[in-house]
Amino acid sequence: MIYFDNAATSWPKPPGVAEAMLHFLNDVGANPGRSGHRLSAEAGRIVYAAREAVAELVNAADPLRVVFGANGTEALNLALRGYLRPGDHVVTSSMEHNSVMRPLRALAAGEGDGVTELTVVACSLEGVLNPQDVEAALRPETALIVLNHASNVCGTLLPVREVGAIARRQGCLLLVDAAQTAGAWPIDLQADQIDLLAFTGHKSLCGPMGTGGLVIGERVDVGRLMPLKRGGTGSRSEWEEQPDFLPDRYESGTANAVGLAGLAAGVRWVLDQGVEAIHQAEMEMTQTLIDGLQDISRITVLGPLRTDRRTATVSFRILGLEASEVGLRLDDDYGILCRVGLHCAPAAHRTLGTFPEGTVRFGLSAMNTQDEVDAALQAMRAIAS
Repeated sequence: MIYFDNAATSWPKPPGVAEAMLHFLNDVGANPGRSGHRLSAEAGRIVYAAREAVAELVNAADPLRVVFGANGTEALNLALRGYLRPGDHVVTSSMEHNSVMRPLRALAAGEGDGVTELTVVACSLEGVLNPQDVEAALRPETALIVLNHASNVCGTLLPVREVGAIARRQGCLLLVDAAQTAGAWPIDLQADQIDLLAFTGHKSLCGPMGTGGLVIGERVDVGRLMPLKRGGTGSRSEWEEQPDFLPDRYESGTANAVGLAGLAAGVRWVLDQGVEAIHQAEMEMTQTLIDGLQDISRITVLGPLRTDRRTATVSFRILGLEASEVGLRLDDDYGILCRVGLHCAPAAHRTLGTFPEGTVRFGLSAMNTQDEVDAALQAMRAIAS
């Protein structure tokens, strides 16, 4: 079996991930921050270790500004629903995932207390975004720019560093959806001038599902960023009001501590390997895959063909064959697992010209090998012929 669905979730995980989770379940097990005994304190240390690992990975100055939640989607909803106000203007791209588009469409339709104005900046047929188009779309009332770091459909990188500089000049914030890049592409909160970074734990961070969060930059006014939920935090239990300090302001309810133990181990594995080394290994396989697919008659590869402008997520179409049929044959006949369809990103597929049919998507990771890429190309030659 060849697993090429890492853009949906990474697998297999590094061995230390399962070991860390089993250690928590078997030897710790207590609720972090809810008691004063030794096991609760140890659970709290494990959760804090996960904050430290994420902060180190993205060069965040304060681990307490790493706020954990269920996934990247929850983190995006916290940023969008918590920060935007009626009358605010927000700018995004035409390559966004529904975890960005759906909350923005709801806010623009007046869900909540009022209407948030939305501008969607068009990208090219390769999914490339021109930073000047973003700057031209800004208004005096623009509060937020929201971009994915890389497309989950075709891997195209968006120019977040350039847009971060624009946001600083124009006095608004930049929110980046790093679901596809955290752990596989270098991210530097300071150099990239990112104010809010949403991440998920179960993709290139190599952690389990049910983990993710929001890194809150120093420019963000936490008094304005409202929580999605309120409740028990284990801190200031004498108050009936939500704590106003981080991370407790945004972390009501019992944490997924066993998941965060796994996330800490996954991020530490990434740090030990080195993001640059992971990225280089993925790009070598990706270039082999793209070049091989390009040589097969009837196959069209979406997105940039150069690996300096993309991640290891590769989408393609075969003339005359439905994506669903290709995916079924890859699984049944060749043991190659991938994803087909619209990938929860209809806006991106409209941009690429692949809506409503969708594409076949191979999502590679550092756990894959060149031999697997060669086997996939052999399978695609057979299917295409």
